[in-house]
Amino acid sequence: ARIAMPRSMGRLSAGRQQMSDELQALCFLAGANSIFYGDKLLTAGNPEADRDEALFRRLGLDSV
Repeated sequence: ARIAMPRSMGRLSAGRQQMSDELQALCFLAGANSIFYGDKLLTAGNPEADRDEALFRRLGLDSV
């Protein structure tokens, strides 16, 4: 998607609780540029904020 639509927004959303940190890192490497953050995305839960912040620190990403 990033190659075909370079200006598009790639966002990781539902299902991130089942994804390892390594898989999420690969998603960012492949072009994802944001995540859904918070307790729930409709009916699916999201990882805890502390886990996201730790992942971003390890990957050298800003959490703005």
